[in-house]
Amino acid sequence: MNILDKIIEHKKKEVALRKELYPVKLLERSIYYSSPCVSLKKYLLREDKVGIIAEIKRKSPSKGMINKYVDIERTSIGYMQAGASALSVLTDEEFFGGKSEDLSLARKYNYCPILRKDFTIDEYQIIEAKSIGADVILLLANVLNAQQIKSFTTLAHDLGLEVLLELRDEEELDKYHSGIDVVGVNNRSLKNFEVSLEQSYKFAGLLPSSALKVSESGIHQAKDLVDLKQKGFNGFLIGESFMKHSRPEQACAEFIKQVNDLMVSRFENLKMN
Repeated sequence: MNILDKIIEHKKKEVALRKELYPVKLLERSIYYSSPCVSLKKYLLREDKVGIIAEIKRKSPSKGMINKYVDIERTSIGYMQAGASALSVLTDEEFFGGKSEDLSLARKYNYCPILRKDFTIDEYQIIEAKSIGADVILLLANVLNAQQIKSFTTLAHDLGLEVLLELRDEEELDKYHSGIDVVGVNNRSLKNFEVSLEQSYKFAGLLPSSALKVSESGIHQAKDLVDLKQKGFNGFLIGESFMKHSRPEQACAEFIKQVNDLMVSRFENLKMN
């Protein structure tokens, strides 16, 4: 059993318990349930931003503890002040050290798109995502079948949420459909946890040109982001590179400055040539 199988097995038990503790009727009473969502699609296309989805993640199965005592309020506000296009908040507790309250706290202090980063296996979690203040849910193509992805997407849209469908293998391409708002390419292998940006470069030519594309994991240098942007990617999910610092928001601000400087430099070189 690989790590993903372990996560999904645990998630099934977790969701069953949460259904008992927090029935749908209770979730629907949340102050966020009737609130309009903020569009990730629109924010990724804004010309005044570079497309970074800045992530809040305490730990991971591959790296262990990354930033145990992260200040959610300070970091989320700092990310947005730095110029991030959106936030991604891990809400899985067992394997990533997150919790739903982290996302709600980020929502309290920020008007921006917030992705709930979790392992969606049940419609209940989509309703739950809306109730805690999320704008976008993550669907994993290597966890769900095509019919589940379509039905989960329909429910999400009915609630005003957008959907980020994550792909890892070419065999999953047939699970992508035009109703998907954003498609993510995860550069990390679940077999050995190795990361390669070649994964994104490969998918850039396989996905429809109309698809709003996000590259996930392994983006450590400004050059990585700018190169991917030139290949047609609109968004860039970055977590570990920021979270390994004591002040993730400062690392994000410096990274965005480097990206903007490099983009200006490349543009000026093009003009000269």
